[in-house]
Amino acid sequence: MKTAELEYDLPEDLIAQHPSERRDASRLLVLDRATGEMREDEYRNVARHLRGGDCMVLNDTRVIRARLHGQKDTGGRVEVFLLREEEPGQWITLVRPSAKVRPGTVVRFGGGVCAHVGDVLPDGRRRVQFEPADVLAALESVGEIPLPPYIHRDQPEPGDLTRYQTVFARQPGAVAAPTAGLHFTDEVFAALDAKGVDRAFLTLHVGYGTFKPVATEVLEDHRVDPEEFHFPEATAAKLNAARAAGGRIVAVGTTCTRALETQYQGDAFVQGMGVTDKYIYPPHTFRGVDVLQTNFHLPKSSLLALVCAFAGTELIHQAYQYAVRERFRFYSYGDVMLIL
Repeated sequence: MKTAELEYDLPEDLIAQHPSERRDASRLLVLDRATGEMREDEYRNVARHLRGGDCMVLNDTRVIRARLHGQKDTGGRVEVFLLREEEPGQWITLVRPSAKVRPGTVVRFGGGVCAHVGDVLPDGRRRVQFEPADVLAALESVGEIPLPPYIHRDQPEPGDLTRYQTVFARQPGAVAAPTAGLHFTDEVFAALDAKGVDRAFLTLHVGYGTFKPVATEVLEDHRVDPEEFHFPEATAAKLNAARAAGGRIVAVGTTCTRALETQYQGDAFVQGMGVTDKYIYPPHTFRGVDVLQTNFHLPKSSLLALVCAFAGTELIHQAYQYAVRERFRFYSYGDVMLIL
């Protein structure tokens, strides 16, 4: 499949720069794969489109304040963006401006935190050793929430601390939000409970690679960055029971989808933890997911490739054309689609 088949025209003003006033006031596009029918609703009514016995799977990763601003001893300003912790205090990072930060440079942040910058690694990344080693504890006072590159801020806004985080975020480690989960509220969960829709949780720490475009001419030649996940035993048991009773597995987001497809082995879900570099693109036979809830994604992205694999490239193009025409809001702070 040619990567160009994942291209589409999107007016820049449809890229949401702020979230909707209420989380569950986002617009919802419901897409039926069997009939091609599209209908609109508000997300607060999502329970209407599901069945009792279905089980929604949510990613409870928590976005860390991964963007740090510091100074060299010479006074030069340096930004350090945390990507992945290798061992206590040692992180793989992006450093800007990297060319002006030599190996061995010490960068000092607020709160008594400093970092020793190492050599340049592949893809321009840098290994950094922090003091103190428990840098996560210090991030609440010295770090910033790392908004996606297409959300433009002259300076951080207080609302991003809560709105670029799901209401069920528990496990710190992500540097990007699982954005399909941003639309939930207590009221939505109450309506799902009343409908008999169950829910289960897994953790997949979304990495910066989620924003990496597919740069290869052929889609299959692309590689996605590995991401850490934890698929609990209780979640596997709940999903297997739901399937056995005739319920559908509703993946909330592409992150959950990748974890579900990774951990559906043989003829059942199994517990596990580690890293997954599962890359899903057309054609793919889905075994762990029956319904997909997802935001609208960037052209030529692995996320859009996954959605096309689930619903068919032609149908997804039709749905995206509809969303553009009807002025849905796109990307992380945008609206949402439920694919049945």
